[in-house]
Amino acid sequence: MTAAPESAQKFDASRAGEYERQSRIALAGYEACHELAACMLAAALGPGREARVLVAGAGGGAREVVTAAALEPNWRFTAVDPSAPMLALARARLEESGLDARTEVVPGTVADLPEADDFDAATLIGVLHHLPGDEAKRAILRDIARRLRPGAPLILAGNHQAYASQPLLLAAWGERWRQQGAGPDEVEAKRAKILQGADPPHSEQAVADLLRDGGFEAPLRFFSSLFWGAWIARRAG
Repeated sequence: MTAAPESAQKFDASRAGEYERQSRIALAGYEACHELAACMLAAALGPGREARVLVAGAGGGAREVVTAAALEPNWRFTAVDPSAPMLALARARLEESGLDARTEVVPGTVADLPEADDFDAATLIGVLHHLPGDEAKRAILRDIARRLRPGAPLILAGNHQAYASQPLLLAAWGERWRQQGAGPDEVEAKRAKILQGADPPHSEQAVADLLRDGGFEAPLRFFSSLFWGAWIARRAG
């Protein structure tokens, strides 16, 4: 779930080690979002068909691959991530799940892949809000679009809305950490970190605009959790 090389620097070995637990607290409905992402792709592709799926930002536990592969045995995956520690964790989870034979793991970014429309579908989950500025966000979406067949579906998921613009959601996010055992100082540290450490699109319309500029049709949202949203959109053309 990591992003471009500059953004990937914050996903060092210490963060990779805590990532799997932390991500499930930060995103209420973590497992459901991944399961629904696989369901939406299957609905768009057609049930039971073979497919090549590009997983951009697959570092961490490679949850996109592990979840979708268990539900769709005819899919194969190319998992890309620029963070070596996060990619190492992904490799470990793929090997534990017996999915390494169905998954090509590529260190680097989507731009490092051959530019050909070889993929039937793609996912970009938990990445976009880590990329600073709209141009970096457009760039990764364009890079993905160039490698998808026309009409192929993309699952895009991540935080949207400026965090400080939604104080009640931000407070609820902090309460979730408290309810999971974090003390007051830890909650405040995490709240400060999210306010300073990410640049989410500022609205759902901003997400749609980025997708349009990146080469995709209008998105359909299928999941929401506090600041988090998940959409499906097809490559234009």
